Amino acid sequence: MSINSILSSAISGLSASQAGMQVVSTNIANVGTVGYARQTVSQSASVAAGQVNGVVVGEPSRVADKFLENAVYKRAGTAGRAEAAANYLDRLQSLLGSPSSASGLTARLSAIASSVSQVTGLQGSAESVALFTGNVDDTIDTLQGLQSDVTNLRADVESEVSDTVDRVNVLLQKIHGLNADVSRLQGLGLSTSGPADERMSALQELSGLVEVSVREQPDGRVTIDTASGQVLLDKRLRQLSYADQGATTAQTSYSAIDIRFASDNGTMQASTGETIASTAVGGKLGGLLDMRDRVLPGFSEQLGQLFTGLAQTMNAVSNAGTTLPAPQTLTGQANGLVGSDRLGFTGKATFAVVSSDGTMVAKTTVDFGALPANATVDDAVAAINAGLSPAATASFKDGVLSISAASSANGVAIAQDAEAPSDRAGVGFSQFFGLNNLVRSGTSGLVPSGFTASDPTGFTAGETTRLVLRDSSGKILTSQTLTAADGDTWGDVISQLNGGDLAKYGSFALDDTGRVAFTPKVGNSGATIEVPVDSTDRYGTGLSFSALSGLTGAASGLSTAQVSADMLNDTSRVPLAQLQTGAAVGEKAIGAGDIRNATAFVDALAGSANFGKDGKATVTAFANRLLGNVGAQAALAKTTYDDASARLTDAATRRDSYSGVNIDEELAQMVVLQNSYSAAARVISTASQMYDALLNMV
Repeated sequence: MSINSILSSAISGLSASQAGMQVVSTNIANVGTVGYARQTVSQSASVAAGQVNGVVVGEPSRVADKFLENAVYKRAGTAGRAEAAANYLDRLQSLLGSPSSASGLTARLSAIASSVSQVTGLQGSAESVALFTGNVDDTIDTLQGLQSDVTNLRADVESEVSDTVDRVNVLLQKIHGLNADVSRLQGLGLSTSGPADERMSALQELSGLVEVSVREQPDGRVTIDTASGQVLLDKRLRQLSYADQGATTAQTSYSAIDIRFASDNGTMQASTGETIASTAVGGKLGGLLDMRDRVLPGFSEQLGQLFTGLAQTMNAVSNAGTTLPAPQTLTGQANGLVGSDRLGFTGKATFAVVSSDGTMVAKTTVDFGALPANATVDDAVAAINAGLSPAATASFKDGVLSISAASSANGVAIAQDAEAPSDRAGVGFSQFFGLNNLVRSGTSGLVPSGFTASDPTGFTAGETTRLVLRDSSGKILTSQTLTAADGDTWGDVISQLNGGDLAKYGSFALDDTGRVAFTPKVGNSGATIEVPVDSTDRYGTGLSFSALSGLTGAASGLSTAQVSADMLNDTSRVPLAQLQTGAAVGEKAIGAGDIRNATAFVDALAGSANFGKDGKATVTAFANRLLGNVGAQAALAKTTYDDASARLTDAATRRDSYSGVNIDEELAQMVVLQNSYSAAARVISTASQMYDALLNMV
């Protein structure tokens, strides 16, 4: 080997040692940098003419394990979704308060039962009655407050959905730009460590927002797909377009998130034809969509069902009772019926006019079953008038029934027949028309409709109702719009529903109470119906398809509910007594100390209420089940998040332990490189001495 070859080899050794020390220095300088993967310098022998003549130093390269990086991406998506669920379920649980709280829902319901028991124990004292009506009013306020809080919480979720979409778009644009940098540097044979590290950090953040599948391509680029299969990034940039972006209030329905092609600067272009409309997208966005579209609406629906059960329980007893003196006028509330509608009642009810001391002035017992088969509401009003005239008059106007005594000294009372009580859809005549309701609502009749297939819908031609079907995860399966036509019957509505898109997933039918029931097909268990848009109004009564069909608890009437102002402001108007139907005219029909109906309130609260599709239970048991479910979900969500977070931390630790910087290893490597540098320098020194010796010989 010539002296020149020796010098050349030694110089290449010096260069290799210097390059190695520079990389070690860079690694040590970035020991605390998040997402930094340590670098190494590749070295190989330089061979010419079959002889080794030095070292070839390559570009620095990242030390990274693609499997470990992908494990982090996968677990980040799971943790992101779990965190979103845990945060909002915890907030929902905090809204409900502690089970032991005196202002909590359970305590409010218990207070109703306790106070009505005091009414019986204190013989109907004004103070005890005021406490009872006040507790009912407080419970309704609590339910309305919870409903409002959940609506606001849903608006917060929606705001975070918008922010998440914005952040996803920023990260996609950033990764797209870094893809170009990595591909360019790799093509030039230069180190890609800088942009590759930055891309990895961006991918980890993105995978926490949307669960993604990341694949590295031969040119150094990465492609990104969502967990549900939509392409987010390949060689062409895509951005998420959200029509409801910036919404600050909760809505009944939300647009799907459209995936659009975009220019390199993020300007959106044509749609790809793919959308994100379900929780299957995973990550934080999937968790937020689940809360917005399934969990919170489901809780609101259950609150509506709870109110319905409470209102029907209270009103059933209230309408079975009366007061002393009886009110001069009983005024009902709209239930969707008009005078020409089929009456549909069986059994009997007694209508009476009594004096201020409870003496029977006039009475009539209407046998609804004895009326003609095609009897209408107007026929029932006529029968009442025929029996009570001239002592009282019944009228039915704008869907509201009222009965008034002719003399201000008299009052009106109604009672069910003991052996054959009046009945339509399981509700008595007085309760069905809301004549003596303790709880009232301006948007619901608070009773099942009792419609049959042959009854007209009463909607104006062109009025529409949009129904949306979601699966158990909150994903929209399909939707269908009902359009009213003149002469439509409820049977026509059922046929239209069973002949449309919704029929692919289940069937519709009218049950015995007139409620429109949906039965999912096998494989679609847990699917639910919501009605986001409804412009219908039955014969101008103010009651829509939503309110009359009973398909959702969202139309329960809770938002406009209140205790009857007359009863809340005047304890003597609370019906604690019961009409003695067997009393003849001139005899006492209402006793001065009669509080039998107060006992009926106690019994009703202890009995089962009908919650429609949610079955039968006591009001308190249903409330406890509702609150218990939220608590169980919140606890499970926290456990899931803790586990997912620990798994993510473990994956990130294993990735970083492989690719991260270890000071001890780097210092040891520096010692090796220093020794190499010294050896190469010694070789140069020796070669120089050889040159000097040769020159001296010459």
